Amino acid sequence: MTQMQTPSQQSPAQRFLLRIERVGNRLPHPTMLFLYLCGLVLLLSLITSWAGLSAVHPVTNETISAKNLLSGWGLREILSNAVKNFTGFLPVGTVLVAVMGIGVAEHSGLIRVLLQKTILKAPKQLMTFLVVFAGVMSSLAADTGYVVLVPLAGIVFAAAGRHPIAGIAAAFAGVSGGFSANLLPGSLDELLGGLSAEAAALVEPGYVVDATANYYFIVVSTFLICAVGTYVTERWVSPMLGEYKGEVEEVLDISPSESKALKWVLIFTLVFVIALIVSIVPENAVLRNPETGEILRSPFISGIVVIISLYAAVAGWIFGAVSGHFSSSKDAILGMESAMVTMATYIVMMFFAAQFVNWFGWSQLGIITAIKGAEGLQALNPNPAVLLVCFVLLAASINLLIGSATAKWAILAPIFVPMLLLSGISPEATQVAYRIGDSSTNIITPLMPYFGVIVAFVQKYDKNAGI
Repeated sequence: MTQMQTPSQQSPAQRFLLRIERVGNRLPHPTMLFLYLCGLVLLLSLITSWAGLSAVHPVTNETISAKNLLSGWGLREILSNAVKNFTGFLPVGTVLVAVMGIGVAEHSGLIRVLLQKTILKAPKQLMTFLVVFAGVMSSLAADTGYVVLVPLAGIVFAAAGRHPIAGIAAAFAGVSGGFSANLLPGSLDELLGGLSAEAAALVEPGYVVDATANYYFIVVSTFLICAVGTYVTERWVSPMLGEYKGEVEEVLDISPSESKALKWVLIFTLVFVIALIVSIVPENAVLRNPETGEILRSPFISGIVVIISLYAAVAGWIFGAVSGHFSSSKDAILGMESAMVTMATYIVMMFFAAQFVNWFGWSQLGIITAIKGAEGLQALNPNPAVLLVCFVLLAASINLLIGSATAKWAILAPIFVPMLLLSGISPEATQVAYRIGDSSTNIITPLMPYFGVIVAFVQKYDKNAGI
């Protein structure tokens, strides 16, 4: 599938990274890895509950004790919630809904034609930059980047004659590693700011942390991440992957019927956008939050994956019908089915991933570890600069155990915001340090819900790809 460089052609950095890759690929199949992790959680829950492991929540003062999943209670929870864990696991439904819509657009040829008209004409370095940039900006639309942009990046790179896995890696770096960066404040800024303000009020009542408190940081971070992501992709990732030898859809000239179909898609797009504007912009618009009138936390944001999938499906059907690629509605259904076939490995993997994530939460091990780590760092009492650096490392480490950014900040903010505020470091700066640590390990933790999604997308182009 891939034409790798010979050892003599590889730089020392490339040889080092390839050794890491070989070690990583000796790990079990991703599905088996989650199965083993499930077993490990069961064992740890038994040992820690017997040992009486507990921690006091810094906000509620509630004592949180480790729970034994091998007890009667645990076995009842495991058996009665196994199906609900899987069907309620956020990445499962979100990804499958998105894939169905994109499948229609891809099967009709719409994506190929759009790529030929736009991104494929961009210089190689600019293409990578745009992919990483789109990944960073996608956080405004919740988890859309994981389920829409990452697979599209593979298609873009493959159509341009480049290795699709390089495109997936670049997009994943932007979406996940750049989670706290953006050019616009989003719902995360609002949530973190609110928690920071509550924590600061413990020592300075009335302290306000606005949603725009870290605005300069997230803007500069956007361009930094895009530059670094582009450099790493061009300097190391693409050369290491070499030439892609797998099947790639041939890039054909755009026919007159496809050009006509593209115009109809453009008309539909304009109508669709106008309908969205009408549904969002007015004060009492139907897709705003019915109670607060907000857009950031509204049916529009929570349903954006469905909206994108619906748009892709209808646009794909229009393109297929007008261009002659679709002879009946069955072709659109075939596009959905073909896309779903490629997700079989992912669906199996997600069943065990869902059990692991839920079992880990039930055991209370994640939150206990976070509280103990915070207490240990607080006890060291280093100078403020060193403490800030240690806090970044702590947040990065805890991110390997607890996936939710707001859940972690709800635990850490009441401890570190007041402590650092008394040391002369503002809550805004502490929040920045947390965001750096939180985002930096997103791309390497299996507890990140979309980790399995990325593995599945990579395996589309390389069946032997592992963790």
